[in-house]
Amino acid sequence: MHSAEENMLRAELELLMREREILLKITGVAAGLIAELNTPDLPIRTVEAADLLATTINQLPEDLLQDALDAVHATIVN
Repeated sequence: MHSAEENMLRAELELLMREREILLKITGVAAGLIAELNTPDLPIRTVEAADLLATTINQLPEDLLQDALDAVHATIVN
């Protein structure tokens, strides 16, 4: 029984790690997109949505954001 519980925990951990990798990629792509936007060319509703996304991304710890950028081989130039 102990082995069955370990296998279940191992499977759950592997699932969480795969989900983390997907979320890192999504975050990295979103950060790259925000960095490339030229807001004067966009409708105000699009700018507002981009601002909300940027604000949310900026709440991430720096190391997690770097992991997200690394996941998609992106860099943000200030």
